[in-house]
Amino acid sequence: MIGRLYLMSAEKQIDETMLAAPIAVRDALEVVRSGGELSFEQAMALATVTGAGLDALVSAADELRRQTVGDAITYVVNRNINFTNVCFVGCSFCGFGRGPGAPDAYSHSPDEVARRAVEAWERGATEVCIQGGLPRDLDGFFYRDVLRAIKRAVPAMHVHAFSPMEISYGVDKTGLPLRDYLQMLKDEGLGSIPGTAAEILDDRVRQELSPNKLPVARWVEIISAAHELGIPSTSTMMYGHVEEPADWVRHILLLRSIQKRTGGFTEFVPLGFIHQKTRLYKHGGARAGAERDEHLRVHALARVMLHGAIRNIQVSWVKLGFDVSLACLNAGANDFSGTLMEENISKAAGATFGEYVAPEEFRRMIRSIGRVPAERTTTYAIRRTFDESEAPEAATPPTPGPAHASNPASSPLSLIPTEKHAPYAEGAY
Repeated sequence: MIGRLYLMSAEKQIDETMLAAPIAVRDALEVVRSGGELSFEQAMALATVTGAGLDALVSAADELRRQTVGDAITYVVNRNINFTNVCFVGCSFCGFGRGPGAPDAYSHSPDEVARRAVEAWERGATEVCIQGGLPRDLDGFFYRDVLRAIKRAVPAMHVHAFSPMEISYGVDKTGLPLRDYLQMLKDEGLGSIPGTAAEILDDRVRQELSPNKLPVARWVEIISAAHELGIPSTSTMMYGHVEEPADWVRHILLLRSIQKRTGGFTEFVPLGFIHQKTRLYKHGGARAGAERDEHLRVHALARVMLHGAIRNIQVSWVKLGFDVSLACLNAGANDFSGTLMEENISKAAGATFGEYVAPEEFRRMIRSIGRVPAERTTTYAIRRTFDESEAPEAATPPTPGPAHASNPASSPLSLIPTEKHAPYAEGAY
């Protein structure tokens, strides 16, 4: 009875909010609420809303979220492991890459990557996110060797690794056909890939951000081939720099079309541009990131445009901070991302948020907005839902032992000290 009254109250609030919105906004939202797909023009009416129109978009997105995935907010216990910061690509929005002769340049061997995966498993992680820069002298089979080392050390760990940019680089280095290269990585233990290196999927914008990055057609080709081989991926969009709302709409429509064909995206992750220390911003080529309303608009727009296609919308807490992340979780998003253990790519660009969130802290914040915490796997299987009767938890050191014998559910994740080298965090998404 209480649940029914809550739903009736929520529906009444949505209807009242809708009545105050401009007619173009009401019409577009009604299309989605009736099970339709938005045209470019209808989506643009939502991508530029302010005031009462934004309130209506947020309310509608939150209701679509509730209908699609319920009131759980999920998170994954994971760690970023980054094998090098040496990179020749030179993205103007990145503060992470280094030249090979830089005093703080570094590279890790496959065995060192595996050691860190073992450490993560013993502290409760079920996923490692692996990416790095692109050194000119990288062996094309290095990614395969990393997978082999991890799977020998901790067979049950899910490896979420290698962006389309890295996969394309491996193909170029080895000379293997794309599908053969992807199949090799899958056979060696690749579980999923991050849909990063996407930024904005428009070649005009990409030329301005990073002329050496993959063209849109190649990104789509690699993602599609991975999905067709049974390798799922995330999907992302970076906003708040040189793009316009029309670029968001075209980007999301392209992702939707890929998803309708392959079904391989596990989630969509809007990534707010961190501007402070980037060359793109310093040289006057970009605006100073997104404001709060823009964050809300992008997350809500994603839920509305991807309704019926991509079920999960994730917030990037390292880019948004906790207050804005919680607001976006009330604007259509349903996933809090991962614990990460360490995160410095955003910090290198000027972010001020931390390197690690304990699972207990995720659950506290989720409860603070009246939602239900749930730990998930990389592919959104629920490992455990935490109801209101959960007792306060005290972090205890994990029991030492071999990685393959450890139980992630019983080994609380403890804070890993900040490392000397700044790891690359895009692999988390």
